[in-house]
Amino acid sequence: MNRTGIVATIGPACNSVEMLEALHDAGMTLARLNGSHGDLEWHRQTIAMVGRMSRPVPILLDIPGRKIRTVQLAHEPCFAVGDELVLTTDPGHDGAEKVPVNYPTLHEDVAAGAVILADDGSLRFSVLRVNGADIHCRCETAGQLKSRKGINVPQVTLRTPLVTERDREMVAFARAQGVDFIGISFVESAAHVAAIRGLVGDSWPRIIAKVENQGGLDNLAEVVAAADGVMIDRGDLSVETSLEHVAIFQKRILAEAQRQAKPAIVATEMLHTMIDNPFPTKAEVGDITNAILDGASATMLSGETAVGANPVAAVATMKKVASATEAHMMASLEVAKPVESVAEGMSEAVAGVCRSLPITKIVAITRSGYAARRIATRHPRQPILAVSDDEKAARSFALLPGVSGIWLDIAFSQANTDHIPACLHRLWQLGHLVADDLILVTAVSYPNDGNLMNLLETHRVRDLVAALGWASPTKRQRAG
Repeated sequence: MNRTGIVATIGPACNSVEMLEALHDAGMTLARLNGSHGDLEWHRQTIAMVGRMSRPVPILLDIPGRKIRTVQLAHEPCFAVGDELVLTTDPGHDGAEKVPVNYPTLHEDVAAGAVILADDGSLRFSVLRVNGADIHCRCETAGQLKSRKGINVPQVTLRTPLVTERDREMVAFARAQGVDFIGISFVESAAHVAAIRGLVGDSWPRIIAKVENQGGLDNLAEVVAAADGVMIDRGDLSVETSLEHVAIFQKRILAEAQRQAKPAIVATEMLHTMIDNPFPTKAEVGDITNAILDGASATMLSGETAVGANPVAAVATMKKVASATEAHMMASLEVAKPVESVAEGMSEAVAGVCRSLPITKIVAITRSGYAARRIATRHPRQPILAVSDDEKAARSFALLPGVSGIWLDIAFSQANTDHIPACLHRLWQLGHLVADDLILVTAVSYPNDGNLMNLLETHRVRDLVAALGWASPTKRQRAG
């Protein structure tokens, strides 16, 4: 099993159960829906389609949030260098003469001389003048401005609210549909995450904060602390900050996510050439490799799977690169460094035992996933079985590198540790453990005083079977 997750964006190129199954077989571990494209009915049908897959796959719904975009256009204008293009905040246009954007005060926030970028910076415009709601621009690049494409105005402070009406609608939809993760665009503070969490009103869906501008970088530690995970959207990050620094910023974000044991997704153009071509470039292979070496929990495909000609091949390629990188990492782990907390020390102890003994599997009995997150950051070669009595939490563990989330209908006790052997017994019944396994178990004993993963045990499973009188699992038990 690969440690590194693969997030595949679902779109017209893979919008069938058969294609979703093929993506999963190729290595997809999480399905992403881009809320900026398609209406709610399309997303509802796609979520239902994912639910009909033979194996459960978590869903990330990326909501538009504060990102400025062109609206749906009847006419998508083409232009040459030097042509004049008119952007407008007047929604009564269809792209034939003027291109509307979804940010109603953009004409008040820009002036002559400002630079406007579109489509992840591939299109560039210079503002010539502003007349009322119309922004007259000179085209600095040739191309076509399509529907629902992102608009960036670097170095200009925009007055978008933390939470938009569209956010409210999308969060309510996500909750009603039971998605596992919500992605928030242009997060710049813990307050932004808290505002969305207030709409969620519960611990589900989990919140993925997208770091994609200078504000997010300036407040990186608090953003990572407030969110359940982060996504590095390199498209917007490169045009909102600077293209030449985007790889350095990526390393910085991944390091902070590792420090706080939060999963991090690296996104944007990881296999961009495979939208049209069956093979990647060597630079793209190096990009994926370095993201994993720097600590990415997952890598993401966008247009490659949503609209590309080779969606399954793109996922399979990403999996092959991840496998090769992980093999290198396992062979070159450094000697453990001093740690600053008991939880870090315990996770390092787990890694040390796994290096010293022929451990075959790690069992983390963890309600929230904290222990699994901590252990995963140490890159053990063994698979991590993260067991929770919270079904939603178990499903969300799929985002953690090298972790399989398993929900068991066994209540975790705060007064004793009886649930620990009960969980191991059930794993045996389900076939997750076999007699020859040498397992390392981590759990919390007597958690009322705030203890975290304060228990470690090693067991040969056949010894547990003999000592506790476990019956051989039946076919029905293995089927769950």
